[in-house]
Amino acid sequence: MTGHRLLPGADPRLRIAPWRGDPTTAHLTPARGRPTAGAVRRALAELDEGPFRAALTPALADSEQQPFLDAGFEVHQRLHLLVRGLDDLPPAPAISAELRRGRHRDRPAILTVDQAGFPPFWQLDAAGLADALTATPSARLRVASQGDGVCGYAITGRAGTRGYLQRLAVDPPAQGQGIGTALVVDGLRWLRRWGAKEVLVNTQEANRAAVELYERVGFELQPTGLAVLHRRVGEPPR
Repeated sequence: MTGHRLLPGADPRLRIAPWRGDPTTAHLTPARGRPTAGAVRRALAELDEGPFRAALTPALADSEQQPFLDAGFEVHQRLHLLVRGLDDLPPAPAISAELRRGRHRDRPAILTVDQAGFPPFWQLDAAGLADALTATPSARLRVASQGDGVCGYAITGRAGTRGYLQRLAVDPPAQGQGIGTALVVDGLRWLRRWGAKEVLVNTQEANRAAVELYERVGFELQPTGLAVLHRRVGEPPR
């Protein structure tokens, strides 16, 4: 099974997919609106009849977490949330890499960079990359290339006047050369050109290097972050 599907018989506001290709862990995602705790419990009952042994949510704001917490989910990972307006943008740094449109044939190389740049829990598979590209009504995939190889990439999404830096990764040997900053600034310029007023990005609390990069280009750390929630399937909540 790849990609998200609606759970049969469950609330249409919930979707299910394997987490990063793990067939035993379900990624339970709000699809439209906010599900009730009852809908989440019914979805867990559906999961209990399949191969899944655990369920994870996407990164949720405090206001989105309560139905899952009421259904027995607990905090698994916390994330920083950063926000930036788009009235003024920093200059793009001079880099040795070329920024260009990401193509479908680049995806294997993009996933290689992603897996080198993130710890296993956060690494994307092909389905996760496809989901990131379709998570917003408009999205832009950009890659940084050196020679014939991809050394970094960014996915920027837009929904109305709000932008999202969906994903950013630079191959470790190419880090420290301004490539990540160049990809971020490139995405900010695209968002402003299409009428976005602000952009959001999140990153793991332990990823201090990413937080410092975002703050250097004008993002502000928010007092309240996000959380990925977790629950065992087939067991009563603790």
